[in-house]
Amino acid sequence: MSLTFPQTRPNNYCLIFLLVLCLASVIAALGIGRYGLSSAEVLRILWEGLAHKEGDPVLHQIVFNVRLPRILTCAAAGTVLGMCGCALQTIFRNPLVSPNVLGISSGASFGGTLAIFCDLSTWALYSSAIFFGLLTLTLVYFFSRKFREGLLMLILGGMVLNGFFTALVGLLQYLSDSEEKLPAIVFWLMGSFSSATMPKFFLFAIPVIVCGVLMIGLRWRLNLLSLDEKNALSLGVRVQPLRWVFIVCCGVLISSQVAVSGNIGWVGLVVPHIGRSVAGEDTQVLLPACGLIGAIFLIGADTLARSISQAEIPISILTSLVGAPLFVLILLRFRKRRLNA
Repeated sequence: MSLTFPQTRPNNYCLIFLLVLCLASVIAALGIGRYGLSSAEVLRILWEGLAHKEGDPVLHQIVFNVRLPRILTCAAAGTVLGMCGCALQTIFRNPLVSPNVLGISSGASFGGTLAIFCDLSTWALYSSAIFFGLLTLTLVYFFSRKFREGLLMLILGGMVLNGFFTALVGLLQYLSDSEEKLPAIVFWLMGSFSSATMPKFFLFAIPVIVCGVLMIGLRWRLNLLSLDEKNALSLGVRVQPLRWVFIVCCGVLISSQVAVSGNIGWVGLVVPHIGRSVAGEDTQVLLPACGLIGAIFLIGADTLARSISQAEIPISILTSLVGAPLFVLILLRFRKRRLNA
């Protein structure tokens, strides 16, 4: 039995184009804000900072200390959501799967909510969100091992834990002080990059680089997980260990993303569909393409969130307003393609 996938050579140019577009979106976002800067000014300030040359200290402060940490964190979070959405949709062989399917986002959200409720520090919030996200992943693993029903039990276990932790988040909101803690919890749950700093970005970059490099390195094997399990086994692929490598990487990445920016919906669901229309079905190209598209998508949403009005709009509101209609268009296109087939 032989495997055939779409030709990837033309799509490599697509990856180069997406990388250039991602860098351009970073430069454009650095210039957008209450203090507007042209792209040429942004590049000049970046060069002066990297070359340790003297420049305008105010502009240096705006670009390097205010906007750059936020935009880099936003790009990393978009990359995480795009890649995890692509990997999970391939593993579960279901285009409706999102990073929320295993309940990890809800577990991490509960960890962050608990830290805010207990007046813990920002670093404690980060640690708590990651801990409960990984705890959720561990519980899903034992749930699936107990019932031994494969992918179905993973999804059902994720649904159970998602409902459980969502209820706990609601309970903490109910018990919170309505003057201070409740607004802080609600705003954090809606997602925001307003508190991004360079130390937080570097901390976030550690799991992103480690897990991201591992997923990119194994991306050609992700194609095999999209096959029926018997077919994959007949090709000599150890399906269970490989599947759990990707699931654990996704769990670490999603927990870290929620810890940094709160729960951001729709990106991990919509971006893989955009990626397939641009880069094809082969995950060797599709996985990095989804990471780049996710970064571009989230940078654009965050730039809009912080510049569209005087008060910053939570980013999950914008991703939902854009993602939901976009997903409907994708479904209509898919239906038209099936009718014409």
